[in-house]
Amino acid sequence: MMSADEILDVVDELDRVVGRAPRGEVYARGLRHRCVFVLARDGLGRVFVHRRTASKPVFPSLYDMFVGGVVGAGESYDAAALREAEEELGVSGLPRPTPLFRFLYEEAGADGGAARSWWSAVYEVRCETPVNPQTEEVAWHSFVPEAELERRLEEWEWAPDGLAAYRRMRDFRP
Repeated sequence: MMSADEILDVVDELDRVVGRAPRGEVYARGLRHRCVFVLARDGLGRVFVHRRTASKPVFPSLYDMFVGGVVGAGESYDAAALREAEEELGVSGLPRPTPLFRFLYEEAGADGGAARSWWSAVYEVRCETPVNPQTEEVAWHSFVPEAELERRLEEWEWAPDGLAAYRRMRDFRP
């Protein structure tokens, strides 16, 4: 469900649930909530990279190296990671994404708008079946070698939360 009426858990700075609100209200008021980021690799280890559609309410038309989205009220991060990966990639039967780490993403409000803040759980998954991404979510996609992704970091305009997660993931790896 992508509706503004979808209910999300509102969380505090320690990721404890402090309330619930519709997605539209969470976005409008800049309430802290939960999101998942899933880095999908194909059988050759290439990373699924896509451009978000212009209709996305957050970071429209920007590139991203993660699939994912908000965690519904009462939903676990793990369940949301699998659901979002399968939905956005347009596949079923994915293995459970591997949890890597969590971090608090925060950004100041632009042009007097509400600040944004969400707890971000980062995962990785292997997708060895052909993908059929959601046209509502994905305007363009390709599996690219990580070296090409690294080159594109300076060339393309990336969703800032995904870029923050990717940089942390590089630091996380041994």
